[in-house]
Amino acid sequence: MPTYLLNEEFWFPPLEEQDHEIVAVGGDLSPERLLLGYVSGIFPWYNEPGEIMWWNPFKRCVLFCKEIKVSHSMRNVFNKNLYRVTFDQAFSEVMQGCRSGEREGETWIHTEVVDAYCLLHALGYAHSVEVWDGEELVGGLYGVSVGSIFFGESMFSKKQNSSKFALIKLAEKLNTLGFELIDCQVYNDHLGSMGAKEIDREHFIQLLNSKTEDRTFQGNWSLMPEFKTDFADGSAVKP
Repeated sequence: MPTYLLNEEFWFPPLEEQDHEIVAVGGDLSPERLLLGYVSGIFPWYNEPGEIMWWNPFKRCVLFCKEIKVSHSMRNVFNKNLYRVTFDQAFSEVMQGCRSGEREGETWIHTEVVDAYCLLHALGYAHSVEVWDGEELVGGLYGVSVGSIFFGESMFSKKQNSSKFALIKLAEKLNTLGFELIDCQVYNDHLGSMGAKEIDREHFIQLLNSKTEDRTFQGNWSLMPEFKTDFADGSAVKP
């Protein structure tokens, strides 16, 4: 089967016709198309600005929230209260952090991506986790949440272990709210050290279909009681 060229209509090829990891090209990053992609197991990626490729990997990297690994060194970070974490208080700044630093000029997070996800954030579907050292933003991550799945997009770290801090806190909080997994898209050793693993595309789609019908915590998470109180500081992780 060929890779499909998208037009102005909102659609993606059905799973049985997805013979490649790149399942479609073109289209746009409108909220409707992005959300349809996520609930279909498909996410956008770029080579060059304006060249959107829609991916559904044969092997999907996922992190089951209950299986998050907290190393001894990370426990020391928590116990020393080095950082504090917030949700949805600096979304655009987190996106800028993810596109800057060592990857500047090479990142797939082009301006049109920033604009699209900031709009999705304004609609209450895209969310950020911020890690602070005092008043300085030193790390974080962002992604999209539909039902009881969080689709992770990117993370950054300006100080040691700050991105790990964000992911651990996110997994812990989501676990208390009944989320089963975080979609990490593509495996790397950094994620693997924290408990992420690969599952088959078909298994991922089964999990996706069973979880996207759950309640969506739509809105700014910093204004929701579920995301306040105990996660406003750097309290220690339970053993």
